[in-house]
Amino acid sequence: MIAAGIDLGGTKIEAQVFDDNWDCAEKQRSATPQTYADLLSVVSAQVSWIEKNHPGLPIGIGAAGLIAPSTGLALTANLPASGKPFPKDLARASGRAITYLNDCRAFALSEAIFGAGRPFRTMVGIVFGTGNGGGVVVDGQLLSPSLGVGGEFGHLYAPAHLVKTYDLPIVQCGCGRMGCIETFVSGRGMSRLAQTLTGRAVQPADIASARHHDPQMKKVWHVWCELVAEQFLAFDYILNPDVIVLGGGLSNISGLCDELGAAMQNAQFKDFPIPKILLAQGGDVSGVRGAAYAAWQEAQNG
Repeated sequence: MIAAGIDLGGTKIEAQVFDDNWDCAEKQRSATPQTYADLLSVVSAQVSWIEKNHPGLPIGIGAAGLIAPSTGLALTANLPASGKPFPKDLARASGRAITYLNDCRAFALSEAIFGAGRPFRTMVGIVFGTGNGGGVVVDGQLLSPSLGVGGEFGHLYAPAHLVKTYDLPIVQCGCGRMGCIETFVSGRGMSRLAQTLTGRAVQPADIASARHHDPQMKKVWHVWCELVAEQFLAFDYILNPDVIVLGGGLSNISGLCDELGAAMQNAQFKDFPIPKILLAQGGDVSGVRGAAYAAWQEAQNG
């Protein structure tokens, strides 16, 4: 076996052990508990299960949220760990070193090494789900430290000209700031757009399926694509990536890459190309494999 990863989500905690071909050989799943003490206990048990069967194997954890580099304290909305020194407490409880990174960064790394970004030198991976985040990978390395804020793409501000054009509300994001683009382009954000533009409460899947025959949903979809296109242009103007790889629940919408590409090209400087836009290939295993790979990289680098 080469490395192990643990996907730490709001509803489940899944450990996977990868063989030398980076295929999952063993896995174990537990429900995510509701208290911090229980969270430490369950994750430590997953680590112990890996350590017992494969002593010394590199272990990486991909989890939603951030760890403040200066304090080591967690900032997370869907785990009972906010304000706690979770990585430090986990290392103490499990008795060994563990690589810890944001789950969206883990997704991006996995897609760059094993998935849709593999043929390219510079890749942006971005997740459209409950939230909206990702990571940048250049030459097989995450561009920012695993505990940094690089990749918090959902917390770029929504573009002022589109907010004004469509009279969009400036609302408070889950991070506490006002006007983050995540409040419009995440799954919940798309539903907020529908409520704002049409007065109707509509789920993203229904917006997508109705966009070709319902004029109101067509408008919602058009505005959503414009917003995402502006977010992607920010990547292009700063990084000029070779490819943007999409993950998360909204990435399952049929025709998404083509329609976002058209919206991005329409907003791009005249006669200038845009990066390729591709769907992730790793499926549910992307994040946990990326966490395992980050741990393996760290072990290789000493």
